[in-house]
Amino acid sequence: MRLRWLPMWARRCPSDPTSVRVYQDTLGHWYASFVVRRDTTPAPDVEGAIGVDWGVITTATTTDPAYDLPYLGHRKRCAAELAKLQRRMARRRRPRGVKSSSGYLRAKRQAAKLARKAARQNIHDARVWAKKIVDNHATIAVEDFKPTFLARSRMAGKAADAAIGTAKRELVDRGLRAGRRVVLVPPAFTTMTCSQCGTRAKYRLGLGVRVFRCDICGYTACRDRNAARTILATAERGRAGADDVRHAITSFRDGGRVRSEPEIPRLPATGKR
Repeated sequence: MRLRWLPMWARRCPSDPTSVRVYQDTLGHWYASFVVRRDTTPAPDVEGAIGVDWGVITTATTTDPAYDLPYLGHRKRCAAELAKLQRRMARRRRPRGVKSSSGYLRAKRQAAKLARKAARQNIHDARVWAKKIVDNHATIAVEDFKPTFLARSRMAGKAADAAIGTAKRELVDRGLRAGRRVVLVPPAFTTMTCSQCGTRAKYRLGLGVRVFRCDICGYTACRDRNAARTILATAERGRAGADDVRHAITSFRDGGRVRSEPEIPRLPATGKR
């Protein structure tokens, strides 16, 4: 079989391609990836800092409410249609070793396209949000959150829909490319620490408690907003370097500071959130 390539360009390449990779995804769509040289545009000089705390009710809560990333629920909107396609697949499923029917394959392809659509919507929203953060802040303190443990909890479906890992990856990668100061702060005790006076609470805050109250100074704030401010205060307190180096943290009470890996090995994420 001969393949005839018809070049269709959405825009002109900045230079002649040095290599090209042609591949096919799971849905049967073909893509061509070109490697070209282009002039980098320096990021604008800005000031200011922002802290980012990850969650499920709100995907990303920042120190400035104008930069929050709300839970958009792209997969949730597709849940009813996806369940309908999965029931259709179950009715048409044949025993192992028997060739699948055209109806089963059609329903399987439609379900895969629906899941891919929701994933692409999450990636697009994460890129737009990350660009807004990077374009307006010189220092970005990000909670070094690992959402894998949520897969074994009741929040698995909503956590997957929130796509925390996608948003975090887009924010860190875009910030490093722009030359911003990106600090990854472990999440230990960020929810239990007061961002106003730095005192750690002696009791664990359950997920049902959405308001943080400090017993020492009386500071009251949204639980996630307080955590975002604590993350930013931790990064600024240590005066740590940014780049892609992960940082270790000791508690406010111990008077610790954030240090990079060459000085201290990365500590495991321990403690309560």
